[in-house]
Order: sequence, then C-alpha cells, then structure tokens
Amino acid sequence: MPHTHLDAAGHPRPQLVRDPDWRDLSGPWQFAHDDADTGRADRWMDPAVTEPFTGTVTVPYPPESAASGVQDTAFHPVLWYRRTIDVSRPAAGRRLLLHFGAVDHRAEVWLNGRQVGRHEGGHTGFTCDLTDVVDHDGEQVLVVRAEDQPLDAAQPRGKQDWRRDPHVIWYHRTSGIWQPVWLEEVPEDHLEVLHWTPDVAHARVRCRLRLARWPRHPLRATVRLALGERLLAEQSVLVDGQDTAFDISVAALRHGQDLDDLLWSPEHPNLVDATVVLSETSDGTCVDRVTSYLGLRDIGWGEGVFLLNHKPYFLRFALQQGYWPASHLAAPAAELRRDAELAKEIGLNGLRVHQKIEDPRFLYWADRLGLMLWEEMPSAYAFGTPTVERVVAEWTEVISRDLSHPSIVAWVPVNESWSVPNPALVPEQRHFMDSLYHLTKALDPARPAVSNDGWEISAADIWGVHDYTQRAEVLRERYGHASLRRGELPEPWPGAKRLLLDGVHHQGQPVVLSEFGGATFEPAEGEEWFGYDTVATEREFSDRLAALVGAAVDSGLAGYCYTQFTDTEQEVNGLLTADRQPKIPVPELRAILTRTRPR
Repeated sequence: MPHTHLDAAGHPRPQLVRDPDWRDLSGPWQFAHDDADTGRADRWMDPAVTEPFTGTVTVPYPPESAASGVQDTAFHPVLWYRRTIDVSRPAAGRRLLLHFGAVDHRAEVWLNGRQVGRHEGGHTGFTCDLTDVVDHDGEQVLVVRAEDQPLDAAQPRGKQDWRRDPHVIWYHRTSGIWQPVWLEEVPEDHLEVLHWTPDVAHARVRCRLRLARWPRHPLRATVRLALGERLLAEQSVLVDGQDTAFDISVAALRHGQDLDDLLWSPEHPNLVDATVVLSETSDGTCVDRVTSYLGLRDIGWGEGVFLLNHKPYFLRFALQQGYWPASHLAAPAAELRRDAELAKEIGLNGLRVHQKIEDPRFLYWADRLGLMLWEEMPSAYAFGTPTVERVVAEWTEVISRDLSHPSIVAWVPVNESWSVPNPALVPEQRHFMDSLYHLTKALDPARPAVSNDGWEISAADIWGVHDYTQRAEVLRERYGHASLRRGELPEPWPGAKRLLLDGVHHQGQPVVLSEFGGATFEPAEGEEWFGYDTVATEREFSDRLAALVGAAVDSGLAGYCYTQFTDTEQEVNGLLTADRQPKIPVPELRAILTRTRPR
C-alpha cells in the first residue's frame, strides 16, 4: 500500500519518513542539576556513575515546566539526563541514528561513556550516529548534558525571561530537551536532507537531495509525485555526489482552469504525496526509500499586495507564542494539532509564530489544514560577534529544516530591533540585519523575507508595522488611504522608533499591520498582567475587536496580525485563554475576523 502524507502525522520529521518505524525515547529519564558545573570533571557521562542522577524528568518537557515532573524555575544553567536504551548492533551496511528535535541551548551526548555528538542552538535539531559505539547487543547507557545560561544576552532566547520570574512580555524558560528524542536505523547511503520548491508559473518543482555522505559509486534517485490516486510526475536522475538538485516537470499545472484541485491554499490545502527511492544503477537494488509531501503554491508580492498563487490575498493572522501553561514551549502532539484547528475555526488564515521555531509536527498540521505561517527567529538581546555567529548558524539550520513546508509564507529573522538596538546609528548593526535578509533570500528566494518586523525597516519584501493604538478611528486615519500601497507610511510613527531607515525606498512591498490590538479583561486586584488596554466585559471586548479589525480590513493594508492568539502567562491579551478557550463565542469571533473589505 503506498504511503501518503497522512503517514507523517505524529512523526517528528514529517517530510522525511522512512521505514521501519522510528522509536520514540520520550518518557522518564534520570535527571540532575549541575549548578557547580562539575559533571564533566566528575565523569557523569560514564555508565558506572549513577549517584548524581537522583531526580526524574519526563522528556521532552523542560524541567521548568509542570509536565516534566520537576517544575523548578530557578536558575540552573547545566542539566544532565541519563537513561538506558535496549538496542542491537546494526547489520553491515546499516547505521543507528539518534535524533534530537531541540535541546536548549548547548548539548553534548555520550553513549556508553563515549561522546557521539554535540550541538549549539536551542531551537533546531541534530543527529548523533551511534553505530560505532554500540559494542554489544542489549542495554546501552545514554547521557546528555545541556547548558542554557539564563543571563547570556547574546544567546538567541526569544521570549524566555533572563530574570528568575516572568515580567512584562517575557515568560518562564524552556531549558534542556524540549522536542522529541528518537532512534532510527538507516542504510549507510541514505538521504539526510530533502527539499521541495514549487514553481507554479513554470509548471515544475525543484527537488534537492543531500546524502549523509559522498556516495562510493553513482546512485539513481527516482521521485514520484501523486495527488491521491492521480500520478503527477515520475522522474529518475543520476546521483553522483552528496548534493543533487533537479527540476521535475508537472504537466498538470499547465491546465490553467484546473488549478484549484492542485494548488495549496488555506481554502484548498492540497498536499502532494512524494516518494523518493535511491537505488543501485547497476541492478536497481533499493538503497534507501523515504516518503514525503509538498504543496504546489507560489508566494509573492507587488503593487502593495501579498500574492498567493499570483492573486492578491489578504492576511488574517494572529500572533502565536506557542506556549502552554503546563509545558512551556514544548507541547503534546495533540495540542499542536488543536492550535492549528482552533486558528481555522475562529476565522484566521494564518499565524505569525512569534520568537519561536515551532515543532515540525505543528508545521505538518498547518500544511494539512491550510494555515499560513510567518516563521520568526528567536532573538538575542545584545549585539556583538557571539550574537552574529549564533544567529547566522541557527537561522541557516532553521531555513534548511523548514524550507519545504507550504504553510510557511514568510521568514522574519529580526523583530522590533531586538539584538540590534540602534541600526539607525550603528552601521554594523544595520549590516547584520540586512545580511540576515540577504542570507535568507540566498537560501530561499521563493518566499518574502522581513529583515526587521515592526519598525526601523531596511531590507524587506513586506513592511511590517506594529501599532497598538486602541482607537479604530486612528487606525483608519493612518492606514485607510490608497497611497499606503505606494509606500506612504503614517506620521508620526505609531511605534517606539522610526518606521524606515535612511535610504529605504518603496518597491511595491505590501504593508502589513503585523502587531495590533492587545486588549485584556480588567485584572483582579493584585493579579500579574500585561496588555495594551483593558475592557470590562465580553461585549466591550467584542466591540473593541470588531472596531480594530474592521479598521484594518477597510484600509490600504495587505493584512493584519492581531496580538495575540492565546493568553500567555501574565500577557493576557489573547483571543483565547491560556487553556485555549475562546473569550467570546466562536461564531462571533469568526464573524469579526472574517469580515470582508467593502467593494
């Protein structure tokens, strides 16, 4: 029976799924804090050393969270994890891989006392090859050291607070292992990276394959694309190096009247099933086989509008922190699906994932359900060489990991000048900000990129403006004029800083109100809270939301992003509560958020 994209549901790497099934290592691990940082010197990685591991943590939940079973929010910069795994030595020609979805911020990994991997960057994954360290069948000892310095302002941390207790718009930390850990046995010559880049206008898909190593002799890659039972394309190419890219013609895309059944959009989230088989050129023997999926769609901009599949498309977004009270930035798989479903139910066509690189399983549900996403790099808070090195390295990994998801429609490497506090006055900060835009476009020219969202805009394909006025008439005055589509931004500046840096000229970029709203219900006496204004009743909340959204829709804007999707700790300005309950009835929310423009 052929695999389909439905087989990817729940898989920690949904766009590169391989048989046999993966083995989940979630659950209880032995655990220890190492506040004195003596674990290395005391050889905690050795299999015989068990005394320090007096605690238990539930992986993949951060130890600051209740779901982990630890729930210790104090400063603990160094964490150690230990567990046994029962494995057999792989057969000849096979490799045993250990995958980590994300470990915040720096990780080192040992198996049976021998180091098998290390990684820096708390928001992207990495892989350790265990093959040569499994020296016997049966129980093996796996140890992980994670380091997350809470006071390091040059570390990309997003909304994780550098103080002991959350304040203003920052939240409890998410340290250590916070995405799935899993085992997989693979062939020696196996696919490590698989990218899909659709080009609807030219009726083709760009496929890029990267092998884990340089092949000892040429192989053949056969790619098959199908939409349900309908075969769209099948093509074979010679693979004579580690990295191969080629175009696949999709003849069905040339039928201009039949595209709704093929193209991906929020209204029609069609997903194309893909199979890639590596085989020997001599006798056709299968070397590796993976299943994947992609969406056929194009993203663009021009004349002040956002374009989806070459047609103007109005963005109806909310700001998503991707945070849960019991598990912080981590989330059970079912919750990831439910967030995507809720966004669609209340009438949104997208979310701006804010200061977080979201779990690939959430991206899968956004792909499948038809939810557009802006993906945003978690910020550091101090500018300097360490920040530049860390952000460039991790942002490159982010784009490589998520490049093929059709739901992602824009990249945002910087938000509100965080990590670049003075780009108007300090040339190296502007160079860094602009270099991230150009790096993004070099890695993925097919999507819009925003070098700095909110203000101090420089290199950008979308001009994102943050404006928290609570008066709808002010929004209408600032954005309700046709000249906005010609790049004439409001004055005085609605935010904390100037909107455009010197020398920036409009070249058709759409203007999006990428943060606005933020009203909260009046807090109880003594309650910790943050918002931009208060309302007393559900009726007042509904009226305020309707007025602000109506002003954003009846404007020259290309879209809006309401702050925010759910309440998050003390920032209680969501459309939904922290436990995902709507603050006003769903039909009412949907009617407000789907309001159409006057003709």
